[in-house]
Amino acid sequence: MLKRTLLLLAFLVLAWAEARRQHRHHPHCFNPEDVPAGQVPIEFLSRSRRWDRHSAVLLVPYLGKESSEGRRQRRQLGYNCSALQLQNVPHSSVHERSISPWSHEVNEDENRYPRRLAFAYCLCRGCIDVKTGRETISLNSVPVFQEMMVLRRKPCPHNTGATSFTLEVDYIKVPVACTCVLPQSDSSS
Repeated sequence: MLKRTLLLLAFLVLAWAEARRQHRHHPHCFNPEDVPAGQVPIEFLSRSRRWDRHSAVLLVPYLGKESSEGRRQRRQLGYNCSALQLQNVPHSSVHERSISPWSHEVNEDENRYPRRLAFAYCLCRGCIDVKTGRETISLNSVPVFQEMMVLRRKPCPHNTGATSFTLEVDYIKVPVACTCVLPQSDSSS
């Protein structure tokens, strides 16, 4: 009797392990009508709580209705590194008071959740000299990145329908600010 019970228990453990292994290799597929636009499936709800506190998500509503294309065109026209107005410093935001000022633009990706994220970009190539309030190229402005977990929408491998999809966890580097660094020196000189 004990031998049969142990054999049954071993069989159940093996069946459970096989079911878990197959579940990992066969992701859950969703139909577009099952997941409302901009929503995350219930299977991922605990993860969505983390996004609610991420600055790249929180800033999106405050960036206005200007499209990311309009911001990108303005950015490509040239850097907007204006002189630091020392008299305005106490009333300015951190990104404006920085000696490596930055702004934000909305980055949109239909196959990512969250779909819209605020990406920071540096306004200066160099940094602001605190004595003169003007840009100096003896230092470089570079973005600071924060890793963020997102969900990537991929075609369903089961081929259950042309519009069905699965969601995979991915980690991206989101530019959140800018900082000043010494320029990289050419190692050949």
